[in-house]
Amino acid sequence: MAQAAALTDSLAASLIGRAKRLVVKVGSSLLIERGQAREAWLATLASDIHALTSQQKQVVIVSSGAVALGRSYLGMKVTSRLDQKQAAAAAGQSLLMQHWQQAFAPTGTRVAQLLLTLDDTEQRRRWLNARATLEVLLGQGALPVINENDSVATDELRYGDNDRLSARAAQMVQADALLLLSDVDGLYSADPSADPNARHIPHLSDVDADSERAASGAKSGGVGTGGMRTKLMAASVARGSGCTTIIASGKEDHPIGRLLNGARATVISAPGTPATAYKQWIAGALAPAGTLTLDHGALAALQSGKSLLPAGITSVSGDFSKGACVAVTDTSGAEIARGVVNYSSRDIGLIKGQATDRIEERLGYRGPDVVIHRNDLVLK
Repeated sequence: MAQAAALTDSLAASLIGRAKRLVVKVGSSLLIERGQAREAWLATLASDIHALTSQQKQVVIVSSGAVALGRSYLGMKVTSRLDQKQAAAAAGQSLLMQHWQQAFAPTGTRVAQLLLTLDDTEQRRRWLNARATLEVLLGQGALPVINENDSVATDELRYGDNDRLSARAAQMVQADALLLLSDVDGLYSADPSADPNARHIPHLSDVDADSERAASGAKSGGVGTGGMRTKLMAASVARGSGCTTIIASGKEDHPIGRLLNGARATVISAPGTPATAYKQWIAGALAPAGTLTLDHGALAALQSGKSLLPAGITSVSGDFSKGACVAVTDTSGAEIARGVVNYSSRDIGLIKGQATDRIEERLGYRGPDVVIHRNDLVLK
């Protein structure tokens, strides 16, 4: 497992201190107890975040809890049925925001709600719209509170937990640090609730097979949906964008203050700094809209820094529009790149294998000469 041999407890504190933008994810197991919000605890978290913003840091919150609050409000039982969860979310989302607004009222912080679905982070146009909204809110000194739009998301097009949503939010705002607050104080070598010899892991330089195995048996308790594996998945996505992840316990009052004072956590380092937002989105898209398969000549051209011409495409799969992010594979199906297309799947199907001077003849209009420009392409 990739981990440091010796690290001080101040690593997380140092990272938070240096960060200019942070995304803080708060899980349901911290926020909700017996169907009610932990208002006193939430007030201490608000105080911690206000202390950060007072230092000219910008913070985005990703908050769970709407479904749990809505169930309590409507008198519903816990169920896995999607329609029941959607109804609970519809009732609970306004309640959740009321609690956040009340918690920050003493600080004078203005709170804003942003509900996202998987489509909002995977479709380029909607991703840009969401990012622009967040930038305006942060520029106005407001505190964005993001949650998945559970009342409309479908089983096929939803995150299912806010750990991964928080990683995408971190990409959107080019955050320096992603803080995942949970009911555990980081990653262990084994499930600490079952193995008394489990060792706490203070630092990971990468998310590898060993760390994933260690996380496979560990699960957060309470009413949330995310376990340690989803947190590592989120850290991997964030890491790919140059964002360091901190997994820490939030059970006690002033959880961020405790971290700044040396509380235990697991830090998953990221190489470098956040990449440009455009390249982040291409490289980190969780669900490519389709796939383009290329011949050997086209693959060689891409690897030498050239754009993708229609002549090198042998097949197209998926149903997508112009501007979508797609996977680019070789003839064996191995993904070698991702990129943003200049044509829809229908149009690519008509021009694949054709020379650029036949695009107008095949489509009835003259579009770009390239299907994916080299500036819109990220090699794996």
